Amino acid sequence: MPVLHSTKRTTVLRPPTATREGVGEFEYTDHYSVFHYGPMPDAIPGKGEAACRMAVFNFELLEAAGVHTHFLRQSAPNRIEFTLARLPETLDHPPTPRSGNYLLPLQVLFRNELPPGSSVHRRLACGELSPADLGLDAAPAVGERLPQPTIEYATTREPVNRFLTPADAQRLSGLDDRLFRALRQTTTAVNTVLSEHAAAVGIDHCDGKTEFLVTNDQELLLADSPGTPDESRLMFDGVHCGKQILRDWYVASGNEVPVGRLIADGVPRHQWPLPTSLPPAFVPVMTDLYRALCERWTGERHWIAPSLEAATRAVRALAEE
Repeated sequence: MPVLHSTKRTTVLRPPTATREGVGEFEYTDHYSVFHYGPMPDAIPGKGEAACRMAVFNFELLEAAGVHTHFLRQSAPNRIEFTLARLPETLDHPPTPRSGNYLLPLQVLFRNELPPGSSVHRRLACGELSPADLGLDAAPAVGERLPQPTIEYATTREPVNRFLTPADAQRLSGLDDRLFRALRQTTTAVNTVLSEHAAAVGIDHCDGKTEFLVTNDQELLLADSPGTPDESRLMFDGVHCGKQILRDWYVASGNEVPVGRLIADGVPRHQWPLPTSLPPAFVPVMTDLYRALCERWTGERHWIAPSLEAATRAVRALAEE
């Protein structure tokens, strides 16, 4: 959807109008984004197709479970067509369901456990979040599984997403009480379906997010690409299966791009420093990881990819070098 740091390219096939949803196409590219920077210098061959195939599998899984989505069809190995809604013209005056056919400028985040890299640890440490907000008596340990999933809300159409209170999230989305309850209930259902599938194939579904559009019939459709490694934190045998591996390298090597500080200081984007490229050894390892993850998740074989066990061992070896 319209995220400034998205690595999906969107093509409008039929523009939405005030009275009719349109049709769009996502191209899942081989790029990745960390630190809200936008596409980073290196491409990961095969990442886009792997993410696309996982998205298609998940849409079909969710539709079978009764979750209505914006997915229409897979149009190429790394492309899908989807129901396209209008973007709210301004965030200062949110639309209402009666205006229909709009994309919520909001994401709903769910968390099942708190592995290394979860923003919750940082927010607890600096006081932005309290254990009580998570339904806990004390700060959780790294890797701790929560007694029950938590749900939070955040913006999407800003350079760096902000967490929101439920009241602010409802105001920003323009939803009435019925639809705002449905937003939370549908997110819970999505988490349940994806987490049960993940467990069935031996993968931990640690956290993820959902996005939605409101149709002309004033109903919600699940949007974006839930359950893919760009939208969910997936782990196998204690190893991240996604861009957290790359984020960790940038931080550990001192090459993190301070996007938050650059924005706060008012530095124009064209003056931001160019990120350092990954060490060459990372790219083939990440290609194998994305392909192995996709094949484990979907049960389909599209590449001569290693097993997920072998792919994550290679990731561990990178981290030890």
